[in-house]
Amino acid sequence: MTTVTDLNLDADGYLADPNDWTPEVAEAFAQELGLELTDRHWQVINYVRDEYAKNGEMPSLRRITKQSGVPTKELYKLFPKGPAGKIAKLSGMSKPKGCI
Repeated sequence: MTTVTDLNLDADGYLADPNDWTPEVAEAFAQELGLELTDRHWQVINYVRDEYAKNGEMPSLRRITKQSGVPTKELYKLFPKGPAGKIAKLSGMSKPKGCI
């Protein structure tokens, strides 16, 4: 099983290379964040991964809520206390610019 300590991380604790991402990486980060990934989490993660593959960047939260099929209120329930950072981490992206 992959653990966070097995991963090549940047200074902020995010995956250094998005191409190193696997579902096991998402599960390792989820465990670290205290999240149990459901189908709805995966819907968001897979949407973000697909958008990254197409555009080379993580979509905004607004775009995620408009196009992933997961509304804003649910997004905040799935990824409490700062969904942008958690979604980025679970999706293998770098830390979003607006995150402290």
